Amino acid sequence: MPGLQHVITIAAPPERVWAVLIDVERWPERIPTVDEVERLDDGPLKVGSRTRLRQPKLPEAVWTVTELTEGKSYTWEQKSPGVTGVASHLVEPHPDGTRLTLALDISGPLGGIGWLFTKKLAKQYVETEAETIRKFAERG
Repeated sequence: MPGLQHVITIAAPPERVWAVLIDVERWPERIPTVDEVERLDDGPLKVGSRTRLRQPKLPEAVWTVTELTEGKSYTWEQKSPGVTGVASHLVEPHPDGTRLTLALDISGPLGGIGWLFTKKLAKQYVETEAETIRKFAERG
């Protein structure tokens, strides 16, 4: 299964990093890799929550939360014909503040070929997202 993982250390407490990470409605104003977010249900993110994301150079996708441990991690997935994307987000205490791990895994009959065309862009987006979360969390 193709995919990638990016780990970054953030000089802020895990609670602050989590608050920035989980506030998906504000991603378009904070993260340049996200043009638009539309929550498809009310309330905080929870298992089963759905969010429509529009990102530059990618088809619109609806992401559904499949796992969530409050204050620590969440995983969501999106399905399109022949491809399933699973993105995980992990916030862990670190001696210098917080370790943030973002990962993306692609599967499905067309996952391998799709990954050939999107790997570079996905890597750039995940790294940009981690760096932007770091910036906002450290700013307080």
